Amino acid sequence: MRLLNAAVDIRYLLNRGYTPKAAVEFVGDHYRLDGDSRHILSRAVIAGAICEKRRQKFLPCNKIRGNNIIIDGYNIIIGMESILEKKAILCDDGVVRDIKGVSRNFRTSENTHQAIELILSFLKEKSPSKVCFLFDSQISKSGVLAKLLREKIDQSGLTGSAGTSRHVDHDLKFSHDIVATSDGVIIDAAEKVINLLCCMICEIPHLEEGISKIGEFTG
Repeated sequence: MRLLNAAVDIRYLLNRGYTPKAAVEFVGDHYRLDGDSRHILSRAVIAGAICEKRRQKFLPCNKIRGNNIIIDGYNIIIGMESILEKKAILCDDGVVRDIKGVSRNFRTSENTHQAIELILSFLKEKSPSKVCFLFDSQISKSGVLAKLLREKIDQSGLTGSAGTSRHVDHDLKFSHDIVATSDGVIIDAAEKVINLLCCMICEIPHLEEGISKIGEFTG
């Protein structure tokens, strides 16, 4: 209940112009929340005006068909992995995000491979013209993961590739292809965006079991 009340208070402050950092810090101190609770709130609670713009911006899931899709590799794979591990949260803007906080220390696991298989299987059904996974080259073994994705893409029958970049965020923000990401900053800047994880959840119902809401956490 404390976390739910804290979320209400943070929304109030965000909607009145407070920065996310200041709002979470102020409310977190008031409720004496630990670091994990503050991390969840910083991921999930978003100003109303931003939520509205993002929801309006998301393309329908059927827009994947026949179009080029560029995928924020770590973001989407970690997101799906987190759903499988029941460590994902539905955020105010309608986006599912991980609450693991592992991006810079990411290591592949059995769940990583399952996540990749699910993503590629879903994309295969949606028949995009081309798929490209982009990984941050500054994260350890990104080249190895990109190589694995290239092999998996080829095996799946999809047309596409995977690679690394030192400036993934910039590449995604300025891409003319449809961007698949859960990163709010990229969503706000990109020309065309699809809420890929939510598209998958809508069509693969059992995935919903891996997603929590703010009110389901204790803090």
